[in-house]
Amino acid sequence: MGLIKKAVNWARIKSPWILHFNTGACNACDIEIIAALTPRYDLERFGVILKGTPRHADILVCSGPVTRQIEDRLVRIYEQMAEPKFVIAVGTCACSGGVFSGCYNVKGGIKSVIPVSAFIPGCPASPKAIIDGVVKLLSSLEEKPKK
Repeated sequence: MGLIKKAVNWARIKSPWILHFNTGACNACDIEIIAALTPRYDLERFGVILKGTPRHADILVCSGPVTRQIEDRLVRIYEQMAEPKFVIAVGTCACSGGVFSGCYNVKGGIKSVIPVSAFIPGCPASPKAIIDGVVKLLSSLEEKPKK
């Protein structure tokens, strides 16, 4: 791997920008995601910054089940993100549809529409679990030295 690729990968891991998107959750996971960004839990210590546009985001953090109404918007946001892009499903509803699974308007979890890189279960997922999931995703991107 060249020096430039190593530098780009290092920068990607050390300063990921995230975009939070609610696909129709009850807002409990949204509150926990925002709590993870506050100074009490301080997700920013890992270089994570919340962005408001998919064009600048590296990681899409989704909460809630995918409804038929939101499916096209979720796909459009995912397609607007630059490569490489990652998706984190936060909460039981985002992972599998949760309590809304089987409802007439619910397609299921996030993975039913777009590929998901990490799942963070819980109803709601705690800020500590969210931070742990983000850190594990970032550490999986690091290249391991070859033996």
